[in-house]
Amino acid sequence: MIHRVTDLQTHRPHPARVYDYLLGGKDNFAADREAAERGLKANPDSRIPPRENRLFLRRAVRFLAEQGIDQFLDIGTGIPSAPNVHHVAQDINSRARIVYVDNDPIVLAHARALLTSHPDGKTDYIDADLRDVDAILDAVRRSGTLDLNRPVGLLLIAILHFLGDEDDPWGIVERLLAALPAGSYLVLSHLTGDFRPEAWEKVAEVYRNQGVTMRVRSRAEIERFLTGLDLVEPGLRIVPAWRPDLGEPTEPAPSDAQVSVYGAVARYRPAGADK
Repeated sequence: MIHRVTDLQTHRPHPARVYDYLLGGKDNFAADREAAERGLKANPDSRIPPRENRLFLRRAVRFLAEQGIDQFLDIGTGIPSAPNVHHVAQDINSRARIVYVDNDPIVLAHARALLTSHPDGKTDYIDADLRDVDAILDAVRRSGTLDLNRPVGLLLIAILHFLGDEDDPWGIVERLLAALPAGSYLVLSHLTGDFRPEAWEKVAEVYRNQGVTMRVRSRAEIERFLTGLDLVEPGLRIVPAWRPDLGEPTEPAPSDAQVSVYGAVARYRPAGADK
């Protein structure tokens, strides 16, 4: 389900394109590169979080696929960087189905790369903003790619820190999960200022000056997203420490301060539902 978009808004940075630049990609513009370089001056380790975050995503998707999850809703997809979610999930189960969601027109332009599903499975792309939960859920239902009566892996990877407190990101997560059945999972990762508060505040200021919200949060604030969920071991951790055995660990291993991204996988169990 691809909605046509014409305004690329290249005059201002977009998180997906800045992320692409920090990962060494080429699908970015001068405003994105300028924001990224200013961020690197504020925190020279700013390339490490995107790399480790991407590795965490792949490990988490592999874990869920091995638990039998064969449907994924990836919100804040970003510019395609193989292996994408469908590559990882369909390597375990070729019938896996994935819906990607993003609001960046450059991601939309590359959505075809996200739709190269294994013939046994299916992928789809929705142009929507995380803050518009109703629009996302309506589009998912119309698409028919996912069966919302069966467990879904909800992926919110490195996106919640681009929502301010005024957007009530905790309420957004609750509403998304409430639309999913028991046995679904939430996978999230989130930047934190716990280790280098001054450096990350400077990075956030760079984004704000370009009109982009960035809100790095403490561990306690990030834990709120997981309230009422059953955490998968080892719980909320700096992402390289989350089940490194499921992937190729980075050598040498970066420090917690260099990474500054918490990640977790948690099982959704609505009130009254059996474990």
